[in-house]
Amino acid sequence: MSEVAAVDPYAGERLKLSPFHPRLEVLNLRDAWSAWNGYKFADCYYDAEYEYFCIRNKCGTYDICPMQKYEIAGPDAETMINRLVTRDVRKLGLNRVAYTVWCTDEGRIIDDGTVFRLASDRFMLVCGSSCVAWLEKAAYGFDDLTIRDVSDEIAALSLQGPTSYALLKRMGLDGIETAKPFDIQHFPYHGETLMVSRTGFTGDLGYELWIPNALALTMWDEVYAAGEDFGIQPYGEAATNMARLEAGFIMPYLDFTEALKTVHFEHDQTPYELNLGWLVDLDKPHFSGKQALLEEKARGPKWRLLRLDIEGNWPAIESNIYNDEACSRDIGYVTSAMWSPAVKSNIALAMVRSEHLDGEFWAEIYRSKDLRPYRRMARCSVQKKPFWQHARARATPPAEY
Repeated sequence: MSEVAAVDPYAGERLKLSPFHPRLEVLNLRDAWSAWNGYKFADCYYDAEYEYFCIRNKCGTYDICPMQKYEIAGPDAETMINRLVTRDVRKLGLNRVAYTVWCTDEGRIIDDGTVFRLASDRFMLVCGSSCVAWLEKAAYGFDDLTIRDVSDEIAALSLQGPTSYALLKRMGLDGIETAKPFDIQHFPYHGETLMVSRTGFTGDLGYELWIPNALALTMWDEVYAAGEDFGIQPYGEAATNMARLEAGFIMPYLDFTEALKTVHFEHDQTPYELNLGWLVDLDKPHFSGKQALLEEKARGPKWRLLRLDIEGNWPAIESNIYNDEACSRDIGYVTSAMWSPAVKSNIALAMVRSEHLDGEFWAEIYRSKDLRPYRRMARCSVQKKPFWQHARARATPPAEY
């Protein structure tokens, strides 16, 4: 075969492989792959519910290499990021992480993510979708600043579950017991640095491990060797979605639509509509969307995201919400729903029009049996707190389960 014939004509269209892929491929018994940010990504490895119970009862690893990671550095870095996001980054301490959102001038959410302060003038912004074009626009006028996309340079692994702390301690990460939620710690690691943040997307005790790509497989092997007695198991997107919904966390393309990708007017959301007003610091200097958010706070949002406990055991997937059992008025829609194994309840997140918040809520649920659709109306009650939360998620030091 000639050298020309051996060239893959579709190389640029094929999914990229995570630095952990040689290990993930062997463990994906169902060959259940999807795509995320151009990476081949596991929907599940064996069974979503089994993987979910590993998160809640033992520990599991979730490949977050496809997350977009941007290093923002220079004397103007703090000011530029503070101009970009809704939170006041000046209050973020060294080696701390903050969850935040950033908006258009109309106050509509572009994306959510986390900001890592790694030095007084160096940050890492991590988010679910590519944001480089918006960051370049946001950096206009800040001359003493560099933005570098390090998404394909840093391997990242989320380690979640009650035995995650005991595993890291067995790995020899001295001092990991002092890490509080949203803390960052750095450990010498085979001539490089292993960064560990006490963060995650499951609502449980957990950490995220960040390492240069070259050491990804070394770290994986050492994590799994240390985790052999702690029930370690990889988990995919399906189990992640179950755990995050129980914790009341929102997911893009399910609970909100990124403002720069919507087609219809106001089919995106604002922080206040998603109950993220606590992320909006209106006392800090100007930031993108501030004026619009000031006005919205004064008049109130048009929609509100609610946590609903729903009667029965039919998950209210893609259900409409009505003001009474007779479906007199359509007042909202379910964004995410499931039967919760931990809560033993039928739970959902739903967007409801604000003028109907004081009334009743009924979900119209359809379910197929033997290829025939069945309909049920189920009363919904609003839950003020996350559906599931455990004290170990915030305990410092955590218990060694």
